[in-house]
Amino acid sequence: MHPLVRRSVTKMNGLGNEIVILDLRDSAYALDAPSVRAIAQAPSLGFDQLMVLHAPISPGTEAYVRIYNRDGSEAGACGNGTRCVAWALMHDTPRESLRVETLAGVLACQRESEWRFSVEMGRPKFDWQDIPLATPVSDTAAISFPIGLGGTPRRAAAVNMGNPHAVFFLDDLDTYDLAILGPKLEHDPLFPARANISFAQIRNRDHIVVRVWERGAGLTDACGSAACAVLVAAARQGLSERQAVISLPGGDLAVTWRTSDDQVVLAGPVAHEFETILEARWFEDAAA
Repeated sequence: MHPLVRRSVTKMNGLGNEIVILDLRDSAYALDAPSVRAIAQAPSLGFDQLMVLHAPISPGTEAYVRIYNRDGSEAGACGNGTRCVAWALMHDTPRESLRVETLAGVLACQRESEWRFSVEMGRPKFDWQDIPLATPVSDTAAISFPIGLGGTPRRAAAVNMGNPHAVFFLDDLDTYDLAILGPKLEHDPLFPARANISFAQIRNRDHIVVRVWERGAGLTDACGSAACAVLVAAARQGLSERQAVISLPGGDLAVTWRTSDDQVVLAGPVAHEFETILEARWFEDAAA
């Protein structure tokens, strides 16, 4: 029998960004890609990201969180998922803050209200090696892509916000079909670890509308690290302030890029959907 059978999971979402939380802090079991895909294919459990809690590593943290996309690949960060984890760990306690650790580092989470949480997503990285890019580029804020969007080469801003991101600023989001272009851009040879692709439209200096193609997940209603990457890319180019509302199909997120410590802070609502138990047949069906 698969070791995860009869384990409880929590289904949540952050602005429609579908999240499943699996608490393994009492176990040494490490998931593999087939197990992740089996959970993703289970009825009603289709997720964008699976947040797996392991025993904490760094002092002062509640858990070490490994983040998986629905295709079984591992992500370094998930802002909406981390906010959901914060709710799961704090909702029945009087606590107002905690810290968790991911591949991207230690992240501080804050309860702002019953269903609204913020998370410090870390400092953005702009060097081509840190994004990472396959080859050096002179300016990661303006990369010319060999793939033409609508037949016209476009420039993208690349930034790492725990995950590699490429942000295209467009005058009209309806001009280009992200469902078609997203997979091509995600797998562009410039991105050896693939990339999250965002199409963004500046409405004003404190409001940006965004559509996101997530690596390993596809089109999503919301993506927290992408919202952070868009704000950082826009502010870096002087297109916005360092604080803005980022509107995604699922709703609005507030992003602040602090000048005091270079931290990017993501805030927004979360929603609890249900609890369920992992069933043996889901893993058997996936294996078959």
